[in-house]
Amino acid sequence: MQIYINGAEKQIPDNTDMVGLIEQLELTEQRIAVEVNEELIPRSTFSGHHLHTGDKVEIIHAVGGG
Repeated sequence: MQIYINGAEKQIPDNTDMVGLIEQLELTEQRIAVEVNEELIPRSTFSGHHLHTGDKVEIIHAVGGG
């Protein structure tokens, strides 16, 4: 199915959940925030959040500093 990640088209397998997407993008060890269709998705619900055709995913990387 086709989704959009940070504005770019991406093909992913049907029935992909947020955990699967994060693994595909090799972001499992990174501190990120994820929004789907303008709704913030808590990390604790990633495994239950399935993506659908046309979803717009925004992934923001947390950067430490001082």
